[in-house]
Amino acid sequence: MKQIHLLGLIPFIGMLGGLPFANKVTPYILGMPFLLFWIVLWVILSSVVMAIINFIDPANQEGGIQ
Repeated sequence: MKQIHLLGLIPFIGMLGGLPFANKVTPYILGMPFLLFWIVLWVILSSVVMAIINFIDPANQEGGIQ
């Protein structure tokens, strides 16, 4: 599998795979329960990972609008 596809799996695994381990309410981070903070964190990290994928994708390296 290409590295780009593996990078695309990171947000999926982080958000859905980590939910059972992050299912806690007691530690509040930035005023949010930990589970809500976990989801918001992975939404932001998903955008970062997708930007990295966009940067390293060889289809985007050709330049010009077609």
